[in-house]
Amino acid sequence: MGAEKEDRIEITNSAMEVLKKVQNDMAGEAERLGLKSEEDIVNLVKEVRREIKQEKTENK
Repeated sequence: MGAEKEDRIEITNSAMEVLKKVQNDMAGEAERLGLKSEEDIVNLVKEVRREIKQEKTENK
């Protein structure tokens, strides 16, 4: 991808642009969810996995 800036053309990596957008969109989410430590994140992941497993079991 290219973008004109004044009198020059800047070449950008589209994957990096998407990553930057995702990072900006996610800014503040850990704080909003009350995640303060790695342990908090691990516990959240475990909880989500339990929920997914439960949903799969209920849908059989």
